[in-house]
Amino acid sequence: MINREEAIAKTKTIFNTASDYFDAPALSFWNRFGQQTIERLSLSSGEQVLDVCCGTGASAIPAAVRVGSNGKVLGIDIAESLLELARHKSQQQGLENIEFRYGDFENLGLKDESFDTVVCVFGIFFVPDMVAAVRELWRMVRPGGKLAITSWGKKVFEPANQIFWDAIKAERPDLYKNFTPWDRIADPASLQALLEAGGATQVEVFTEVGTHELACPEDWWTMVLGGGLRGTIDQLDPITKERIRKANIEFLRSNQINSLFVDVLYAIGQK
Repeated sequence: MINREEAIAKTKTIFNTASDYFDAPALSFWNRFGQQTIERLSLSSGEQVLDVCCGTGASAIPAAVRVGSNGKVLGIDIAESLLELARHKSQQQGLENIEFRYGDFENLGLKDESFDTVVCVFGIFFVPDMVAAVRELWRMVRPGGKLAITSWGKKVFEPANQIFWDAIKAERPDLYKNFTPWDRIADPASLQALLEAGGATQVEVFTEVGTHELACPEDWWTMVLGGGLRGTIDQLDPITKERIRKANIEFLRSNQINSLFVDVLYAIGQK
């Protein structure tokens, strides 16, 4: 198993670096799926919500709007540069019921059963021991409350994602990945089993099969720079990086691809 501290440090570095593109229009899917996670929870006014791996607030900010001035949202992330963006966005919207805090959610030290809802969108799979992570999140859910975990399904920005990795394999086979973190929970049964192994009850998993539209082929490269693939890109020399960028964009342009397949899984457990 991957060393936990190494995994956290690597994820922190990647997303601190990716913050320069994280909120670009080409990455509107963060807000889209964050918003849809919150909509599935039917939050009520006055609820206390914890959002771990909150990024720039894609789910935390909609949650703060839903729970109103009597509610409270705490967003946690290990990438301080993403948290700064989140704070700025929430201030722009005049939200005073939301706080963004740096932290490793496996070691938050928050009280048992202290939140009505705990949310983790596209973050659980970065933790080597996902069962322990779910157990920790579930611990903080009040009786009657909910835990929501959103993850990627089988198709994630295809066919561009496969073209990216084919180009990496051709140029730098040492960086090629046969496996992505979310592969462990990319189908409904695996995701449900994860939540139940972590103690969650009344678990339901919803599958969304959809697409992400590209305004132009270059949008894909912006997505690469603004997400987890940034960690691979930053290990390339400038000339190799440019060759891979051109190969990706040329594939999309020559094949007239203006939308990418993307599957998302929403799991909700109720205590």
